[in-house]
Amino acid sequence: MRPSLAFLLAATAFTPAFAEEWPQFRGPDGQGHAVQHGLPLEWDETRGIRWKTPVPGLGWSSPVVSSTQVWVTTALDDGRSLRAVCLDRESGKLVHDVEVFQKSDPGPIHSKNSHASPTPILDGDRVYVHYGAHGTACVSTAGEVLWRNDQLKYNHLHGPGGSPVLFEDLLLLSCDGTDVQFVVALDTRTGIIRWKAERQGPMAYSTPLLVMVEGRPQLVSTGGDQAVAYDPRSGSQLWHVRYDGYSLVPRPVSGHGLVFLCTGYDNPTLLAVRLGGRGDVTETHVAWVLRRGAPHNPSPVLVEDELYVVSDQGVLSCLDARTGQQHWQHRLEGSYSASLLAAEGRIYAQNEEGLTTVFAADRRMFRRLAANRVEGRTLASLAAAGRALYLRTDTHVYRIEEP
Repeated sequence: MRPSLAFLLAATAFTPAFAEEWPQFRGPDGQGHAVQHGLPLEWDETRGIRWKTPVPGLGWSSPVVSSTQVWVTTALDDGRSLRAVCLDRESGKLVHDVEVFQKSDPGPIHSKNSHASPTPILDGDRVYVHYGAHGTACVSTAGEVLWRNDQLKYNHLHGPGGSPVLFEDLLLLSCDGTDVQFVVALDTRTGIIRWKAERQGPMAYSTPLLVMVEGRPQLVSTGGDQAVAYDPRSGSQLWHVRYDGYSLVPRPVSGHGLVFLCTGYDNPTLLAVRLGGRGDVTETHVAWVLRRGAPHNPSPVLVEDELYVVSDQGVLSCLDARTGQQHWQHRLEGSYSASLLAAEGRIYAQNEEGLTTVFAADRRMFRRLAANRVEGRTLASLAAAGRALYLRTDTHVYRIEEP
C-alpha cells in the first residue's frame, strides 16, 4: 500500500511540484503552510483578480486545487441537493456540477455553517467529498461518482463539519454527534468501512491531523472533552488527553515534538501536548496551556518557533511554541472563522466580512503588510497554489494573483 500524497507531504519536505497543488483542508501538510513564491500581497474587487466565478447554493468548504482543476462542494435547495463543483484552474469556467446526494430532510444548520462545509480532498484522478452524516463519496476528476456511503449515522445538530484525511488506502473521518461519537476509516476504492473506533463525549466538528512519532504515524483527532491519537491503520487508541469542551472546530497543528490542540466551547483553551505518550497523558504530557485568546473556530499556524493564534473576536497572539510565552498581541478588525495561512514570511488572516489582513511572521512585533477586501461573507479558508490564492465567499470563488 502506498502512502497518500497528503501524508507524504506532512512527513517530508515539500518539492516544487507540490507547491502547484493544494489537495486538502489547510494544504499539502494539513497545517496551513504554503511554500509558493510570488503569492499576491494586495488585491480588491478592481485589481489582482484573475477570475471570479459564481457558485450556486451555499457551502463553506475551502477550495482544493490540482494542476488543472479547482473543486468545492455546495448545497442547493436548502441542503436537499448536495453537489461537487469543479472549475477550470486557468479560466475559472465551470467544468463539472455533480449532484452527489439528494436528501429529503437534511435538518437544521448553524447560522455560520452550511450543509457543505467539509473540504474535499484530492488524490490523483479522484476527489473525496464529505457532507457529514449526509454522506461521503468519491468522484472522479472526470465528474463520475465512483462510490457513495451514507451509512455513517450520527446527529451533527448544527450541520456537518470536519474534513476527511487520506492515509494509504484509507479515508479517515471524525464523526462526533450529539448521540454517538466515533472515528472511522473507509476504503478509498470502495467506500466500505475498514475500521471504526467508538468514543464518548460531546459533539465536535474538527479535522484530524496525521503526525509522525518515533517513525510511526498517528492520527490525532480532537473530540468533545478529549483528544485521542489512533493508529491510522487499525484504529487502535494510542493516547488521549482530557479537557472540558465541545463543538471543537480548529484542526490541530504540530511541531517541535508537540501537538497544539484547541478545546472548543464554552471557554476555549489551547493545549500544547508532548508527543510520545501512551494512555492518559493529561497529567504527564501537557507542556503548556493558553487560557486567553484561544479560538473557537480558526486553526492556528506554526511558523518556525512561533505559534500564531487568532480568536473568533480577532485577538491575534504570537506565542513561543515551546513554552507558550506571549511575544505580542494585537486586535484585528472583525470576527474570524477561517484558518490562518502562512507563506513567504507572511501570514494571511481572513475575517468573516471579506477582509484579509496580511502581516509579517515576526516575533518582535505586529507588522501589517496589507489589508484587502472583497465582497461577501468569507468563512472558508484560503488555498494557495502556484502564484495564486483561491478565496471563497458565500457566492463566488476567486483566483487572486499579481498581474
